[in-house]
Parts: sequence; structure tokens; C-alpha cells
Amino acid sequence: MLERRKRITKKEIKQDTLVTTYYKAVEFYQKNQLKIFIGAGIVILLIAAIILYKNKQNKDNLQASALLSKVIPLYDSGDYTTAIEGDRTKNIIGLKEIVDQYGSSETGETAKLYLANSYYYTGKVDLAYTTFDDYGGENPILKAAALAGKASCLEDKKEFAKAASLLQEAEKISKINPANADYLLRAVEDLIQAGQKEEAKELLTKVKDDYRNTESAQQVDKYMAQIQG
Repeated sequence: MLERRKRITKKEIKQDTLVTTYYKAVEFYQKNQLKIFIGAGIVILLIAAIILYKNKQNKDNLQASALLSKVIPLYDSGDYTTAIEGDRTKNIIGLKEIVDQYGSSETGETAKLYLANSYYYTGKVDLAYTTFDDYGGENPILKAAALAGKASCLEDKKEFAKAASLLQEAEKISKINPANADYLLRAVEDLIQAGQKEEAKELLTKVKDDYRNTESAQQVDKYMAQIQG
């Protein structure tokens, strides 16, 4: 008489599956341990690279800040050419070199705006535009300033409609930017120059409604009369 086959319980099936999975994992590890170690090594290297990158960024920020603090007085005095190139006799590194060396750090990004302004004030409008456009920092106020700087370059080229568009974009970046109303008023001036009077009226209404307590809002009626006249 044949012995009745013992019924396998769900628990035993589960245990058997776990055992099978375990041995498969061991077998896979034994066959591929070199690859696994290499993969783990890559992960460790990536983590180390990230840590080193962050440390370098912090170091670059400190170094760029120290260099920038020395060149700012030249910029503030209006000596833009020396601010760009620096003054080796006084151990002052220029904005161009600061940006070249530390442009990827946050302080280096700030130096780009000083450099772009310096180019603009020395008549190098195309170079100024390119440098403003290259700004990639995280500060929303400076992001808006970079757009406004590009708008200034376009205004010099009589490309008023494009300049107005950039100024409106700058106003939208941060609602707490104290320059927002000025950006919109500049955009109004550009739209008037571009012959887009209806668009200019809409912006004047926005200035009056959204920035009623600013000096720019007090000039709305003057511009509205200019458009209607």
C-alpha cells in the first residue's frame, strides 16, 4: 500500500522558497562578487566625489568672496576697466579672472553680474549680454537683475519689445523683490518705444494695482497721459 503523500503547508512552501532564493543569491554572489565589489566601489567613489565637490564649492566660495571684496571698491569708484582686468601691483585679481576661476560657485556667479555691468559701462554691450546670460546662481534677486541687465543691452540695440519681455520675466521671479515696480515701468517705456501702447497700458494698470505704495506707481498717470496723448 502506498503511503499517503504528506500535504505541504503554505508555511513550508514559503520556507522552501526562501531557502531556494537564499542559495540562488549565494550562487549569484559567488559568480559575480568581483562585479559587485566593482559596483560598490563605484558607489563609494561617487559619494566621495560628491563630498569633495561640496567641499570644493565651499572653499571656492570663500576664496571668491575674498577676491571679490578687494575688487568691489574699484567697481564702486567707476574704474570698470581695472575692475575687469585687476591690478597686479596692488595684488587685486580682476572680475574676469575671478569668474574664470570660480564662476561655478555662488560668489563666482555674483561676480559675473559685476563683470557684466563693467562690460556694459565700458561699451562692450555684446560681451555684457553674454555674461548676463551666463548667470546661473540661485539668488532670485540676482536672477532678476541678470534679466534686467540683458534688457539694458537690448535697449541699447533698440530691440525694445524683447527688452520689455525680459523685464516682465524679471518681475515674476520673486514677489518680494523691491525692484519689481521699476522693472515694469522700464518695460512700459520699452513697449511705448516699440509702439505697443495697449500692452503698455496693461502694465501700468498692474503697477498701480500691485505696487501702489512705490515711487513707480506715482508715475503711472504721467505715462498714461503720454500714451493717450
